[in-house]
Amino acid sequence: MAESSTKPYFIRALHEWCTDNGYTPHVVVQVDESTHVPRAFISDGQITLNVGLLATNQLDLNNEFISFQARFGGKTEDVWVPISAVSAIFARETGAGMGFEVGDSNEGFSGASDEAHDEPSAETNKHLTNRTNSHVGEKVTGAPTHNATDNSPHDETPPPKRPHLSIVK
Repeated sequence: MAESSTKPYFIRALHEWCTDNGYTPHVVVQVDESTHVPRAFISDGQITLNVGLLATNQLDLNNEFISFQARFGGKTEDVWVPISAVSAIFARETGAGMGFEVGDSNEGFSGASDEAHDEPSAETNKHLTNRTNSHVGEKVTGAPTHNATDNSPHDETPPPKRPHLSIVK
């Protein structure tokens, strides 16, 4: 049996660290055909997503994918991102976090083929389709330079200095 990737464990750990310290966790995702994100908020082939507990509904950070519901420009959207597409997780307020190599789609899977995980499974699609729109979070940021939802004064936190991220295989 092949060893599983450490990437989803680091993502969950840093998400918990951000939450415990009152920071807002964000993930940077390299967008391709296997990611399901609002296309209007993609910049330079990537999207930065607020994965804080207040910004998401039904957040699922598992070993294969990240999924949740969030509001983009006032509209509720389902988001599904394979772990292999995540290139970083960081705290918005401090820039502290970790960067990752964006690998093939079977990264983090034990003995799985690329074809098995390029797209969400029928079960995942069913899960996404059956979500309710209640308790949807406040915001998700699109590209790092703009907010996907309102631009209220309470959201005008100055961007942190360049994040210090390290690459982890």
